[in-house]
Parts: sequence; C-alpha cells; structure tokens
Amino acid sequence: MELTSPLRFLKLHEVPQAWVNAVWDAEFTEMVPMDDDNIEEELAACGEEDFRRLYAHLLALSEEQQSPSTDASFQSVWMQLRENGVSVQSLVAVLSFFVLPGKAKAANVQQRVASLHAASLYLLLLGIPGSIGNKVFHEILLDACLSASAHCWPQDFGKKRKKGTVKTSQAEGKRSKPHRKETQEMEVDEEEELIFSSQDLNKIRDALVLLVQSLLRLLQTWSLKDKAQSACRCVQIFTKLIYFEPVIGEPNFSAERDVRELRSVPEMAFYGLQLICAPKHGDQKESLRRVFHRLLYVILMMNKEDRSRPTLLVLSHAVLAARDQAIRFVCHIVNELKQVALPLLKVLVQHICFQVVEKWEFRNHAAQAVGTLISEMSSTDYAHFIKWLYDFSRQSKMVARLFSVDVTMVVLGQPERRPEECDEHAALARYLPHRFLIQKLLFARRNDHSATVQSHVLACLAQCLELPSLNATCAIQSLFSATATQTLLEGESTEGGSQHPQKSFQTLPFRTVEVASAESSVCDARENIALLVRRAQDSKCNVRKSALQALVGLLKHGVIPTSWENLSMLSERCRDPAVSVRKKALQCVGEILHAKPDCSLAQKAWLLGVVPAVEDCESSVQEKALEALDHILLSQVKAYAACRHLDSSQRLTWKLLNLLCDECRNLSQYFSRAITIWTKQNKFTETFVTNLISHTEADHSSGAWLLLSKVVSASPKIPYGKLMDAWDNMVSSKNVSATTCCHILGVIGDVSAHLNEDTKARIVDDMMRWLKSFTMSLEAISAAIDTLHQIGSSEDVEQTQAFLNRHCGELVSICESYLAARILTKNGIHNINEELMVKHLHTFGVASLNCPARVSKRMILLVESVLIPNPDKSQDCQDELAASLPVFKSNLLPTKVRAHGVITLGKLCLQHEELVQKYLPVFARELELGTEVAVRNNIVVIMCDLCVRYTNMVDRYIPDISACLRDDQTTIREHALIMLTNLLQEEFVKWKGSLFFRFMVVLVDPVPAIVSLCEYCLVHILLKKSPEIFCQHFIECIYHFNLYSGHNSYKLTETESGKVRFSLKGPQHREKRFRIYRFLLHHFTDAQRFKITNKMNQSVLACFANDELPLNADAEDILSDTFNILTLKEMKLQATGSAAGEEQDEENMSTMAKAVFQAAQNKVISQVRKKAFVEDTVPLVVSLKRLLEQRQSPVLKDLTAYLQVTMQDYPQEVKEFFAGDEQLAAEVDFALKEAGKDRHPEKPMDNCNLNEDSKMLAAQALAHRSAALSKNLQPFSFSTPQSTPHPNQLHARLWQSERRRHLLARSGSERQSNSIALGTTEKSQGVVNSRAISTPNDMGINVTFEEGVSAIYNDKTSSHQESSLLHVRSDGNQPSGPRQWDDQSPFRPKKKSSV
Repeated sequence: MELTSPLRFLKLHEVPQAWVNAVWDAEFTEMVPMDDDNIEEELAACGEEDFRRLYAHLLALSEEQQSPSTDASFQSVWMQLRENGVSVQSLVAVLSFFVLPGKAKAANVQQRVASLHAASLYLLLLGIPGSIGNKVFHEILLDACLSASAHCWPQDFGKKRKKGTVKTSQAEGKRSKPHRKETQEMEVDEEEELIFSSQDLNKIRDALVLLVQSLLRLLQTWSLKDKAQSACRCVQIFTKLIYFEPVIGEPNFSAERDVRELRSVPEMAFYGLQLICAPKHGDQKESLRRVFHRLLYVILMMNKEDRSRPTLLVLSHAVLAARDQAIRFVCHIVNELKQVALPLLKVLVQHICFQVVEKWEFRNHAAQAVGTLISEMSSTDYAHFIKWLYDFSRQSKMVARLFSVDVTMVVLGQPERRPEECDEHAALARYLPHRFLIQKLLFARRNDHSATVQSHVLACLAQCLELPSLNATCAIQSLFSATATQTLLEGESTEGGSQHPQKSFQTLPFRTVEVASAESSVCDARENIALLVRRAQDSKCNVRKSALQALVGLLKHGVIPTSWENLSMLSERCRDPAVSVRKKALQCVGEILHAKPDCSLAQKAWLLGVVPAVEDCESSVQEKALEALDHILLSQVKAYAACRHLDSSQRLTWKLLNLLCDECRNLSQYFSRAITIWTKQNKFTETFVTNLISHTEADHSSGAWLLLSKVVSASPKIPYGKLMDAWDNMVSSKNVSATTCCHILGVIGDVSAHLNEDTKARIVDDMMRWLKSFTMSLEAISAAIDTLHQIGSSEDVEQTQAFLNRHCGELVSICESYLAARILTKNGIHNINEELMVKHLHTFGVASLNCPARVSKRMILLVESVLIPNPDKSQDCQDELAASLPVFKSNLLPTKVRAHGVITLGKLCLQHEELVQKYLPVFARELELGTEVAVRNNIVVIMCDLCVRYTNMVDRYIPDISACLRDDQTTIREHALIMLTNLLQEEFVKWKGSLFFRFMVVLVDPVPAIVSLCEYCLVHILLKKSPEIFCQHFIECIYHFNLYSGHNSYKLTETESGKVRFSLKGPQHREKRFRIYRFLLHHFTDAQRFKITNKMNQSVLACFANDELPLNADAEDILSDTFNILTLKEMKLQATGSAAGEEQDEENMSTMAKAVFQAAQNKVISQVRKKAFVEDTVPLVVSLKRLLEQRQSPVLKDLTAYLQVTMQDYPQEVKEFFAGDEQLAAEVDFALKEAGKDRHPEKPMDNCNLNEDSKMLAAQALAHRSAALSKNLQPFSFSTPQSTPHPNQLHARLWQSERRRHLLARSGSERQSNSIALGTTEKSQGVVNSRAISTPNDMGINVTFEEGVSAIYNDKTSSHQESSLLHVRSDGNQPSGPRQWDDQSPFRPKKKSSV
C-alpha cells in the first residue's frame, strides 16, 4: 500500500528544511512561522478527508506490519517514507503545525478538527514499531497531542463572550497568517470564545473519538515504562474524558476489547485507565497509584487541576453517573489485581475520608463510596480500616469527625462480619461487630465539642434503631436500657450457626431472652438518658432537633419507658424559640402517637404539643399544627351507630377529644382558635355536624359535645330536633359531668337565636329550675347564666335588660334570702353548708353582673359580712360595720367561703365605683397582713382586674401588688407575676418606681418554675414591647440591688418594707445579683453592650474617680460589682467574641464572602473598642487604683482582675495603654504572664526523657527553620494520607519540640515535628517516632498519592504503635518514593505562617 498519494497534501517536499530545524529547535513549544506564505496557506486549507485518508493508510500498514503473518517482502512505513524521500523530521514538524494552533481558544472548527486529526496521526506513527529508532517520539509534542482532547473541545461555548460582536465558527477556509507585530491583537482574539453549532460539535467529537482510539492503540503496543510524565498525563486526560458524555447502559470493564467496539468516550477512558495499569507500562503499584489518585477526585466530585486546589463540581446527573462508574471501575480493578491493588484501595479510602468537604451532599456520596469500596476488602483489611476510622474519628478537624459518623452509618447498613474471619489477627476481631461501631465510633462522639457533630450523632442514633441488624439494635438498647433484650428466632442455637442474626419482622414465633446488666450499666443507661434530655435543651437548635429525633426513636422501639418525664420533653419543645425545632417537635409527637395510639400519656403529650401551636407566631408552624389536628380529629368524625365498631383511628380521635374535656381543659382556648380558622375554610358542613350529633349519645359523648360547642355557631344548617333531644336527656340525667354540662349549655346558647319562643321558654324554665336547685357546679352555673343572657338577647336593649332583671334578679333574691338566713341568724353560721354557701355567693356574683339594678344595699352588706367580724349582729348594726373596715379579721366562716366572698365583692366593685374607693385600701392592707392564702390570692386577681377599669385609682396600689412577687406562697407569687405582666403588656401599668427591680428579683426565686415563667414574661412579652427596657435600667440595678442611695440620678425608690423583702445587698446575695446581671446582658444587643460600657464609665467609675461620690463601704460594693460585671463574658461584643472560635469558621461560614465580611466587621469593632477603652476607661481606672490604694480597699483585686481579662485582647500594648502608671503596667503584665502559665503549665525537663536522637531532631528543626521557609515544597513519601496540624501549632512545635516531648506522647496532633502544611511556606525536617495512623502495623504500605505534602495524626496515640514509615530526602536526592497526595479541603482558606 503506497503512502505517496495520501501524504501529498502535507507538502513535505516543499517545506523548507530550515523551518523544520527551527521547529525541532523550539521543542514544539511555540508556532514557528514559515517564510513562504503560500505553503502555509495551502497547509491551512487541508480538509478533514485528507487526514482521514492518510490515517486509514497508516493504520492498515501498521496492522499489517504487526501481524505475525506478514509477508517478508512487506515494506514498513519507515522504508516507504525513505524510498519516497520523506523526512520523518519534516513529517513530525508538519503535524505539529496542525496540532499547536488547535489549542487556542479562538481556534475555529477547521483548526480544532485538524489539530485532533494531526494528533491522531502522530500517536499512530508513535505506535508503529521502529518509531523510537526513527526519532518520532518527543515528550513535549506527545504531551501536546494528549492535551488536544481537552483544548480542542469547547468548554464554555454557551457562555457570553467579553466583546459585543459574535464570531461564527464557520471561519474562512484559509487560516490567517499570524504576524509577530500583531501579538497583542492575537492575544485579545484568543480570549474570545466561539459559538459552535451542533454540526460543528459533531465534527469535533468525531475527531476527538479518533484521537482517543489512537491513544488506546498506542497503549496496547507502546510502553510507558520509563515515561512517568506521559503516563501521568494519560491518566489525567482519561479521567477528564469520563465526564465527556453520558454512557448508555452499564460500562463494560473487560480486559481485552477491540477499540472499534467502544462507542462512548467514557468507556474508552476507562479502558485506557485499565490499559495503563498493565505491567508493560511499569510498576503496577505506581500505575494504580496514578489512576486511583485521579479517580479520587471523580469519586469526591471535585475538579483538580495541576498544582491547584480542588474545587467542587456542581452536582448533576452526569457528575453522579461518572462517580458511580469510577467506583465500579475501582472495584473491578481490585477484583482483577487482588493483592496488588488492595494496599492502594486502603489508601484511596483513607484519602476519601480525609479530603471530603463538609457539605452534606458531598459527604453523603463520599460515605456511600467508602462503604462500597471497603466491601471489597477481606475481613482483616476491613478490621484494619475500622481501626483507622476509629482513630480518624478523634481528629481535630470537625469535618473528619463528622464524616466518620457518616461512614459508620453506611457500614452499619452492611452485613455484619464474623469475628472468626480474623482468626489470624485476633486483636482485630473487636473491630468487626456492629456493637463496636455504635458504641465506640458513633455514640462516643455524643460529647463532641462541635454542635454539628453532636447533632449528627444523635440523628444517626435514631436511625440505628431502624437498621435490619439485630446486634445494632441490641447495642443501642444496652446504652439506654437497664436490661439488654435480644430477640432470637425460636429453635435457633446461640452457639452454632450465625452469631449475628438479622432482624426479621415476618418470621414468627420468636422468644425474648433477658440478660441482666451490671449495676454500672444501669447507672450508665440513666446517665445516657439524662444526656439525651440535656441535648434536647441545648443552646444549638440542630442539637435539639436531633436529640428529639433520637428520643422518639428510643420511645417508639421501647428502649426507654414511655413515661411522662420523657414524653413531656417532646411537648415542651413544641414551644421552642427556634421555628425548625418546633416543627421537628410537632413531627416527633405525631410519630409517637402513631406508634403508640393507645398510650394515654402519648395522647396527652400530643395534645399539649400540637394544640397550642395553632397560635404560633410562625405561620408555617400554625399550618403544620392545623394539618395534624385536621387529620387526627376532624377527618375521623363519621356517623355513629351502636351496632358498628369504631376503627383504631376513630377510637384515637374520641380519646383525644375526651382528654380535651378532662385533663387538658386548659387547651380549650387554643382549640377554639383552630375552630375559627377552620370555619373560614368552610370545613364544618351539615353532614359533619350531623355525624357529630350522632356521637352525643355514645359513651364518648363528652368529646362530641366539646367539638359541637366549638363548631355549632359556624355550621350553616343544624338539626335542631336532635339537639333538643340531647338537651332533654341531659336535664333528666344525673350522670352528666360538669364539663359536658358547660358544653351543652354553650351549644344551646349558640343556637338559641334559631329557636322558637316556646322552645326558648321551655329551656329557660329548665335552666331556672336547675339553677335554683343549686346542684350545679360553679362552672356550670356561670355557663347557665351566660346561656340565659344569650337566649334573652335581642335588638331591643331594654327588652333584653328586662329579661335579665326578671330571671337573674330572681336568682339574686334567692341568694340574698339564703345568705341573710345564714349570716344574720344566731345559729345560722354554725349550721352552714360550705359548698352550698359558696354556690350561693358565686351565683349572686355572676347574676349581679347581668342585673346590677336588682342588687340592694342589704345584699352588699351581706357580702361584706362574710369578711368582717361579729357576723351575729342585727341588721340595724350593719351600716355602722360597713362604715369602717380596717381589715378582714378572721370569723367563724371557712376560708373557702371567705375567698369566694372576696371574688363576689370584687364583682360588686366592678359595678359600683364607690365600693372601689372604699375597699382598695382594705385589699392592700389584707395583702400585707392577711394570713389566708386563698383570700390574698383572690385579692391579687381582683385588684389587677379593677386596674383595667379603674386604672388611675388602682395605680397607687401597684407597689402593694408587686410586693406579692416576694410572697411566701408560691401560688401568690405566680399569679402576681402573670397578672402584672398582662397589665404591663396592655399598658395599664407603667414601669414606675421599683416595679422593674422587683421583677428582676423574681429571676432568683427559689422555685425554678417561677424563674422560667418570669424569663418567658420578660423576654418574650415585655422585652419585645420595650426593646430598651433592660438597657435603660441596668445601671440603676447596680445601685438598687446594693441599696445605694447617694447618687443624684439614681435615687432609691424602694419602701422600707420593700428593702427588707427585696434586698439583695451583701456578699451572701452576690450570686443572685450576678445571675440577674448575666440575664440582662445576655439579652443585650452589641450596640447596647457598647453603650452600657460607656455609661458605666460615666455613671459609676467617673463618679467615684472624680470624688463626686464618697468612697465608703457602700461605694466599694458598687465598684466591686461594676468591675466584675465588666469582666463577664456576656459583656463581650458577640461580633468579636471568640467563644465559637474555629468551630464558627467551620460550621457557619459557608462561603468565603461571609468570612471576609465577618473579619472586616470584627476589625472595625475591635478598633472602636480599643479607642474607647484607651480614651475613656484607662484614665478612670488609673485614678481609681490610686484612691483604692490609699484606702487599702479589697476592691483592688477586682480592678486587677478586670484589667487582666481586658488586656488579654491587647497583651503587647500594656505599656502603651498605662504609660502614665508604670507600676500598674508592670502589675498587669505580670498578671497576664502568670495567667498564661496557669493555662499552659510546664513540667520540669527531667520528666521529658529526651534521647539523643530526639534532641538532635529538635536542634535540626531550629537550625533549618529559616532556610526551610524560603524553599519550595519538596515531595515526601508517606505511607498513607496524614492530617495537617494547624500552621500556628506547627510554628509553636518547632521551637518547643524539646521542652514538650512528654506531651507529644499523649496528643497525636503534636507528635510530628517534620510535617508540612499544605498552603503554607513552613517545612521542618526530621523523623517521627510514630506510625501513621492509617497504616496497619502488619502491612508494609509505602505508597501514597502526589500533589502536596501533609500528615494525619491521632488526637490520642495508640499504645501499640511502631516505627514511622516517613521517608525524608534532601533537596539534591531523588525521592525514594512517590509524592504524596494533596489532602487539604478546597474550602479551607490558606493561612500564612507568621515568621
């Protein structure tokens, strides 16, 4: 087959030899222009068909030449070229003429296609035997041909260009000659991207496929054994081509395949990676290292360029598909190469763990990849990995600990391995059971200092209970239960067969074996449950959510008892400050109710959690609660028939409604709110009401009447006949509960407007007969009188009032006659019926509100007589008794009667203003001197109710009411707090006098429930109404709680009795005062903290420093409190606070923009703080120090402690700040140094036991430190990826390595003094004495991946570590092993080390 004709279009005989020599001299690194423009233009005009024809001839000749049946007369390609006078150098130079221009961004379609075809021809020539001898190979040109696949395919052809004009891809046939004078213009053009049509892209793809096929043919015949750079380039190109296009079906990774059978580019890429792993291309371990290194980033879904940090890819179907294919390819390689690939598989898995990023999607996919890959390991290798993962889970990096939990969950989902599979390594058998994973890897992180890790661990803990592994479930039970319960299939032996049975919910029967735990296990279980409860109250909302999820899982599976203590936590979290936690809690109580529908405690917890949420401030929480109520309560109301049984859902509905009638009656208001919302949605149809009425005759009628009382007013049409039948049954029945009576009366009142007069009259007669019998409960009496009011209501006000005067007046007269008979007769009070007396008083009070004109003066005096002494006096003496009532003295009436008498008197006061003026001082006196708790409690309620109607009259008695905040009785304190909060919220009462400070004292109440209630009232009600209230009163709190009255602006407004009752003065109350200070400061904004700091300088420190106030004993108490307040962590500005520290950077700063903004904000705020401190605070402190020294005051220690804490932020500027007081500067500097020694104690050098080698190592590290800083990073050879210590820690270890050798044995992060931090310029040399934790003791793995140097260390070193596998080489020596992998997260910003 002749080559003359196919080669003609290349003009090889016309190309100047001088140009060919120039191209070879330039090493194919740049375009060399020809002197003859005509030849260059003719070459540029070559078409695609010319290249394909030449390729076909060369391919046929190559296959024929390599065929074993080739005729002896066959002329090789090289012989034909020589016979035709074609120089191989010219041919290669002309091919490079086409290859190089295609790499430019501005190259058109013809140039790109020609570049790919020319590269294909070069690779084909290179694979023909004799190419090396004919000097075809050139490493730079080969690299250019390989990279043509990446450069010629347009990457961003769909994006907008920088310039306004759009260049088309259909360029002219002739390529314009590049002129050297137009270099700048050409560079501008190269920045432009062309827009390609689909036809153009198809052409480029066909040419690229030909190039990849040529590369595969080359790898089949040509060896890369001594060409490491080219091998790395091939691996890089193939891994990029994995993303080129989707693969139809599953890729086939068979060893021997015809290149022509491969249809998709990714299949060709995987086949190419497989070819590179063949022995002909060099050491298989080295080849696998290259391949696994590149596939690492495919699995992690990152983009890794040469010498650059990896960046995350946008998750798409193509990226995920490439990841899955890469994982299957690795598994195929491991199965094919076995022992050769297993060591590198371990390294790959470890690097996946170490380089994964924090984002959940990437972590999840990476964990799944790790689980798939380790499933290919033997049990021994698997145990080694779990051991490594256990050490990895204690790393200092938060993402490492987080990812170890992810991997643990994936491994728990796999079948459990048997310990006997590790007989050769008995010590590793402990790592195989799922119990080890749960208790040592998962649950061990429950106390992690990162809230994110804590949250994730608790969430995974709940998921473990859903796993099919029985041993995993038993492991969870052993953590939280006093007895470990193990369920075994009946007939199964515990000694033979599988030792790790899987759960089966379909194989019955089964038996339960109770294994008694030790006493310590019981204690641990209680501690773990207590920990879970604490996590449910954690300050981080994610931790609280996960704790709730874990708590629900344990309750659902019966691991912990379904007690009210555990269930109440779920219902309480439904009122959590965080919206997400409230939603999670609603979901949790729903899950518990679904899992245990017959549990009354679960039903109660569900009601207490869901029903109040209908009035949540967040609309999404309201909707979730309404949806749950609708699904469980409304949707299950169906027609009732006695012959038909209720299903489980309906039974649950009526149980819940019955609970709302009984134990959960206080939720009625919230439930009414839900009914109002549903009414607007037209949920209560006639059918619904009819079905509901049918349940009023069932056993669960109380729930039906409750719901009916809520919805009857909103129903468009009601079967009144059935309602009247139910009314008649209630009147004739004696077993109706009080709550049900109230609901029935409410229904009758709501429908009364639609009843005829005869029916109304009959109902009124029934109610009056019922009321006059005084057999109803107090709640039913109130409901009956309200129903009377509704029945008698009409548009005519006079007619309505006449109706009420007639019926309610009759009740008043009956009550008057009864009370007169009992109070005014001689022996009546001795034969009193307490219950009947209370009902008459209550009926009179409620009825009198509807007919005030029918209340006589005699009746008022009778009520007064309930509360005053000498009740047996005649009627003629009552006027004198009523004229003066100094106090409610004890009489013969029971306390309960007197308490209800006070309530009745309060209702009379609402109708008669003169009674208010008369009894307000009596009420106040009774609050102070009374002894009956019920009476005093009712007085508090009455006075607060009167404040709403007679605000000005009651305002002067607010101090008497607020004095009850410190009452001896818990009930009175609680009611006083609630009532005053309501008055403050509605602005009937102002923050005047000492009211604010009395509220603050409630924060230190001995009853925690009252403290919690006070915090809620202050923060969620009053502070929202007045955001500045805490800041305005803070300085005054300091003076008030210390009872200091000398300040001109902050006068002590407390009464003498109040000083005794509310006093917090003295060292015995210091803790209480600071509990209040901390509470106030905790709810300050940063602006308020800054403002209050300046105000404390002016209003406190300056007053004593400038002798405006005397520096006496009382002043010392004020100064002591002030200095200690300034020292509190709550006083630090949150924007600059370092409490979160590094954790905040890792968890909250999701983008670099946020980190930059935060840093800038912190810098500005720090400068402002520093300026204010120097200009305002320092002069006052210096002056106060001199005054306190003269008095030898004990406050000096508080002043010094304040300066010590404050100057920790400015340790290098102590002398500058206190230049006017050198002694003070020296004292502060000394205090700072002593504090530093306390934080970092140094042990004597005798305990270090440094050997000579380690001393030499430390000396070398110090000697070479400066030189190492200026050198480039040199590749080291590690056994496995190893974690990078923080750069600042490295800096400290270099000069403290000799003094802190004893600490290096305890902290793995400080073991190595020769590690290099990626992204820094520090490097230390030497040898470590501990094995890298990723290397098993009995495995000689001495390979890793290149691209950077770093190290992993344990936070806690193992007790059985061997010598290090670290290899160090000098700058002039060749590396003894391959370079290490780049294992730094792409989102960790580089930190420069300070030198």
